[in-house]
Amino acid sequence: MSDLSLNGLFGLSGKTALVTGASGGIGASLAIALAAAGAKVAVSGRRSDELERIREQIVQAGGEAVCLVADLMSNDACRKLIADAHGQLGRLDILVNCAGMNRRKPISEVTEDDYDTIMQVNLRSIYFLCQAAHPIMQKQGGGKIINVGSLTSSIGLGSTSVYGATKAAVAQLTKTMAVEWAKDNIQVNCLAPGFIITPLTEKSLWADEAKRNWLLGRIPAGRGGAPGDMAGVCVLLASRASDYLTGQMITIDGGVLAGGRWE
Repeated sequence: MSDLSLNGLFGLSGKTALVTGASGGIGASLAIALAAAGAKVAVSGRRSDELERIREQIVQAGGEAVCLVADLMSNDACRKLIADAHGQLGRLDILVNCAGMNRRKPISEVTEDDYDTIMQVNLRSIYFLCQAAHPIMQKQGGGKIINVGSLTSSIGLGSTSVYGATKAAVAQLTKTMAVEWAKDNIQVNCLAPGFIITPLTEKSLWADEAKRNWLLGRIPAGRGGAPGDMAGVCVLLASRASDYLTGQMITIDGGVLAGGRWE
């Protein structure tokens, strides 16, 4: 009889995970959550000091983690990161693509460098990370890929044209990967955060009174999200509880997409 206990469904003991963008607020939270569920985690990003801080936090809580500093600005670097993670972890069961960046500008002011940089980090890196991870997971008999999208995968926001285009593409790419790799027992889903308060958005969005009031007026829950609000769904998508869930985008936005109120 299969194990239908909570630990059997959601536990990640014996599993390994690579989390990109783990030096950021959301990525760090997802890495810590996977480790708390029992996975050995490779945390990757560009800031070695932040990665080490996350690794120490995981280890102090009784988990296992390794740091992999990587810049995803080239496709070769993406392939190398997958190879390094596989080598360090011994296998690769879970890939969380959380690395991302944005440059908020009106369309008329976007430069070619803005366009190319955002596209590389937010979309091309995911494409080639997943492409490199696929044969490893296929050989192992399955795996979980979690691509991090955004509320802008579904709605348009001013001054985020390139960012929004990449995140909409991530949602669609997730579906195609899910269809192609279902035969390999690889589930691919998209986790889409809403308006989350992180060290970056706290300065660029939430510290501005006008923007803060606009944001809170759009969020039925009445507050900005915390990185930890993503943790439960990430564990779900990484665990056997989601073995028949693939090609989906789950938006965690405090109710923004559900609608609004007249008051």
